[in-house]
Amino acid sequence: MKIRLLFIALICALTSLPVLRAEDGAPKAAAKEETELDHVMDRLNKAYGKVRRQVSDATKNADSIAQVAIMKEAAEAAVKLEPKWKADKPADEQAKFVADYQAKMKETIAQIAKLEEALKAGNNEEAAKIFGVVRDAQKAGHKEFKKPDPKKG
Repeated sequence: MKIRLLFIALICALTSLPVLRAEDGAPKAAAKEETELDHVMDRLNKAYGKVRRQVSDATKNADSIAQVAIMKEAAEAAVKLEPKWKADKPADEQAKFVADYQAKMKETIAQIAKLEEALKAGNNEEAAKIFGVVRDAQKAGHKEFKKPDPKKG
């Protein structure tokens, strides 16, 4: 009886060994290439999400103002960087692509400054409207300057 159990365990181990070895040699999935712009935009998006949830709540204005400052700082850093999608553009269009990106980022920075002013003034209704403009600029900017994710189809 003990020999049978040992024999069955040995057979199971031997049959699963080739499967395990095949996984060892399999190429690893390519990691997403992160750029400095990705890190800056992640910081901006985290602050953006917090502001989106609380922009209308006057009791959270202090935190909203702090988050807007993070958004502004990140946007100012992002304007100095180039989108990685630039590399996929034809050489004669790359300079215009980067210039357009920087212009849109500067417009967004101006809107973020207006948002900050409205929050500091305690005008949350106006701040919510301005945030809508920032949200629309974000969506349009991502559509125009962020490389489409093939997984999202």
